[in-house]
Amino acid sequence: MAKQNKVKEVVRNLRRALNYSGLNEDKASLDPFEQFEAWMKDAVEKESFEPNAMTLATASKKGIPTARTVLLKDYGPEGFVFFTNFNSRKGKNLTENSQASLVFYWGILSRQVLIDGEVIKTNREGSVEYFHSRPRKSQIAAYISSQSEVVASRQQLETQMKAAEAQFKGKDIPCPEHWGGFCLVPRRIEFWQGRPDRLHDRLCYTKVDAQNWKRERLAP
Repeated sequence: MAKQNKVKEVVRNLRRALNYSGLNEDKASLDPFEQFEAWMKDAVEKESFEPNAMTLATASKKGIPTARTVLLKDYGPEGFVFFTNFNSRKGKNLTENSQASLVFYWGILSRQVLIDGEVIKTNREGSVEYFHSRPRKSQIAAYISSQSEVVASRQQLETQMKAAEAQFKGKDIPCPEHWGGFCLVPRRIEFWQGRPDRLHDRLCYTKVDAQNWKRERLAP
């Protein structure tokens, strides 16, 4: 119990040290993608490791949820793009149920972005182009991996890796047909800015039509 209280004390002291300027309507963009661009720029400058990391939440056709961390690789008015094995657990979920959510959490900035929408596959040409831009070992790992399937051991994976390295020595590694991009097309984007008094700022953008978004403040 004493150790637990010590942890709580550290957390309380960290909270008291926060001094953020907040998120006000007069400074926030009316365009959620412009606002995301500004926050991502801050995250790239101030977060120490992988500011493009995001939690991806999916559900099966029976509604059973699951979440994991993936990396954002592109974004814009069309949506937010990531790449994966289509036969993985998340890939199968998204094939069965295209509704998904993303969460970015930037602890140093005390910020979150929550995004809800529908996921579609990106075009094959874009997937192949991105695949071949990756480090060679990453390409080989994607080529050999039956993602989310049970494997006998680490040694089995390493043996497959060495075999593929020998097979493709001096050759291009083909992008597997079961590997590629997904784009989450948002219908709702919420920006959350932490405040020391816990009266946090939440600005929510809801899609009205192809060109317009409605912005509203939510209670913390």
